[in-house]
Amino acid sequence: MNVHARISKEWRRRMFFMALMINGSALWFLYDGYIAWPAEEARHQQLRAVLQTPETDENGDPVKLDIEKVSKDPEAVRAWEKYAEANDLPEKLPKHRSPGDLSGQRGIGGVLLLGGLAFVGWVALQHRKSVRADGDLITGANGEQVDINTIVEMDRRKWRNKGIAYAIYEVDGRRKRLCLDDHKFIGCEAIILEAEKRIAARNGDPAPSEDQTPAPVADA
Repeated sequence: MNVHARISKEWRRRMFFMALMINGSALWFLYDGYIAWPAEEARHQQLRAVLQTPETDENGDPVKLDIEKVSKDPEAVRAWEKYAEANDLPEKLPKHRSPGDLSGQRGIGGVLLLGGLAFVGWVALQHRKSVRADGDLITGANGEQVDINTIVEMDRRKWRNKGIAYAIYEVDGRRKRLCLDDHKFIGCEAIILEAEKRIAARNGDPAPSEDQTPAPVADA
């Protein structure tokens, strides 16, 4: 038997979209933290000036500008819209973005970006892996080497939903298992079927055919 199971296009596609989602979210948070929200806070201060709302009261306590209340005041809304139009600013009433808000967005974005880059690196490393079968010798994705004739059982409990089977083999009287992931490494099914044929032959059972093998079903 000569099989070389490499990374599948389906697995690569899923990893691409996961990487896009993580890194896209990171850039979104970073954009808010470094660009969008500081600009909105600057507009918020301009709104205070337009409405002549002081930052502190006579006791020195901060005065909060309630945007919800302002939005219900037609005169205040018109005053801001007039100012925004004259200064080429968005007409939407700007919210207050505190230093804590900004640091929170930046922190989340930074963590997500680090995680996203690490994920991309991990995916790149996975592309260096494969599953091989050269004659009777199977080499797993992590470099494990297993003689196909030592496989005594095939665990397919995760096959239908995930396309994963575990080859149970014996070495020095101890049972171990080898992961054969046909979703990730397309071509593993040929190795699984050959192993099952040999197990059946040793046990005197009818050899399973490929038509009898339930096809893996991708996760929804």
